[in-house]
Amino acid sequence: MIFTRVIRLAIILSIFIVGCQVNPQKATPQVKDEVITVAAAADLQFAFTEIAHLYEENTGVKVTLVFGSTGQLVQQIENGAPFDLIAAANTSYIDRLNRSGLVIPESQALYARGRLVLAVNRESGVNATTLQDLLSPQIHHITIANPEHAPYGTAAMQALQTLGLWESLQPKLVYAENVRQALQYVQTGDAEVGIVSLSVANVPEITWTLIDDSLHTPLDQALAVLINCKNPQLANNFIAFINGVDGRPVMRKYGFLLPDEIQLVSGSQPTVEP
Repeated sequence: MIFTRVIRLAIILSIFIVGCQVNPQKATPQVKDEVITVAAAADLQFAFTEIAHLYEENTGVKVTLVFGSTGQLVQQIENGAPFDLIAAANTSYIDRLNRSGLVIPESQALYARGRLVLAVNRESGVNATTLQDLLSPQIHHITIANPEHAPYGTAAMQALQTLGLWESLQPKLVYAENVRQALQYVQTGDAEVGIVSLSVANVPEITWTLIDDSLHTPLDQALAVLINCKNPQLANNFIAFINGVDGRPVMRKYGFLLPDEIQLVSGSQPTVEP
């Protein structure tokens, strides 16, 4: 009798265990977190932050953005920084990485042309709408991104050189690490004026005036997937999003010209105004 009860309990227990097992064909696979890390030029801080948010909402893929001057980001990549994608403020830096075998060549894409503006602190009492106005004795500090590693700093230097103002303004120049920091110097009043990118200029503390882009080499901006990218497909998808129907309106909103709106000028030199 006892033996029969034990057998019955064993049968019931085995049925219960089998019934609780998950059918392997119907099991939900464990989804690994999908993340791409993007090294982005400082002029992209506002635009790419917005685009990354849209991309995450649309795809569920997290985008980690690391902003800095293009030259410094490229140096970090050359020293092994674990980025998946770089969005440079000048195509020459992507070409440099390509020559070093650090990007996937077919992933290279133009995504924008940037614009320079003359930014003035609203509370400074300074009235400056042209680069020649920078000669005014009322202006003591002019900030630009460091031309040695920041494309917008290089363009600012070229514009001043084209107009013959570079040498005269040397005592007033304050170098920032990148164009975003240059803007902050103007915002805080550490510099009365600055030459920065249009893409970061719409802030309450400053007024700005566009600078004639014939005064400097075009700020054609390109991006590429890095050779050590963990998931090239994800990175390429993000590039397509930036250059697609979702990303392009955001880039235009922040003052960038888009690839289909510009005519590339390879190796062009600034035009000197009379």
